Amino acid sequence: MMKGTYFLGAENSPKFEVRELDFPAALAPHEVLVKNMACGICGTDVHIYHGEKGSAEVMPPVILGHEFSGIVEKVGAAVTGVKPGDHVAVDPNIYCGRCRPCRMGHKQNCENLFALGVNVNGGFAEYSVCPDTQCYKVDAALDFDVAAMAEPLACVVHGIDQAAIVPGETVLVIGGGAIGLMMVQMAKRAGAACVVLSEPVKMRQKIGLKVGADYAIDPLEEDIQTRLTKLTGLSGADVVIECVGRPAAVTQAFAAAGPGCRILLFSVPGVDSRVEIPLFDVYKKELTIVGSMINPDTHQRAVNLLNGGSLKIRELITHTYGLSQLEEAVWMQMSAESIKVMVHPQG
Repeated sequence: MMKGTYFLGAENSPKFEVRELDFPAALAPHEVLVKNMACGICGTDVHIYHGEKGSAEVMPPVILGHEFSGIVEKVGAAVTGVKPGDHVAVDPNIYCGRCRPCRMGHKQNCENLFALGVNVNGGFAEYSVCPDTQCYKVDAALDFDVAAMAEPLACVVHGIDQAAIVPGETVLVIGGGAIGLMMVQMAKRAGAACVVLSEPVKMRQKIGLKVGADYAIDPLEEDIQTRLTKLTGLSGADVVIECVGRPAAVTQAFAAAGPGCRILLFSVPGVDSRVEIPLFDVYKKELTIVGSMINPDTHQRAVNLLNGGSLKIRELITHTYGLSQLEEAVWMQMSAESIKVMVHPQG
């Protein structure tokens, strides 16, 4: 008997229910049955929990969870890339390849994007059926919790590409959640001479310094721009990466931007979020403002980084839960006590 935890809708109480899974008797030629071992709680899951938009339309009842890893159980007749027993990380984002954004090289803006664990069943289940194109082999020795971080890391890799960090630059990362702390590490790998983390939670500051930040600033107790200048001697950062998703953090990003700064607005904000842009600063400092949407063509690069073992990912995983504890897990992910929360579908 295979089970999954279904999201019943934000307006329901309870919002989740463990049910038996109903799979077809046979896999389609290009399908893979994955025994799920770990699935992360993402900010998108939190948005969906509250009835806000995900990356694609959510139609309950559906099994959420789009950051997952596991073991290949069975494969369809035409599958050649993976075999039973392989350990895999799943890329949930599937593009049509036919719409104008896809054909213009912007598949992340696909007009027909759909995602495993968002609008079709995903990783908060003991087993998932996935297209073979979405399964990426990971080293058998790699911790499943770490392997499940391939999807958020792939999004971070795309964000780092967008930020276009030049060796020797000073980078400010606003927000010390799992994304922010991976950004800290990737900024260092991209050649940043100095990486400053802005984060009010002391536990996250401590781990940020442990994984590679040179300095940590508490934005609730210190003025970021003043403190940044005192620490670095610069009037502002060369690159600012915002990973919070709140207007106040975006305002801080502009205030901390130095001449020629590139501001990466990476986080997923509320749909109606707005900020006032200091237009004269954009003009005088020649600021560049860029966004970053999911993980186009970066999932394999993320898997390569995880297999290489040079990033500190295990340190970011603070809590684990079972399938029947999904609502508790979501609330913990929203808490300042956590960095990254994982669900273990097998118990």
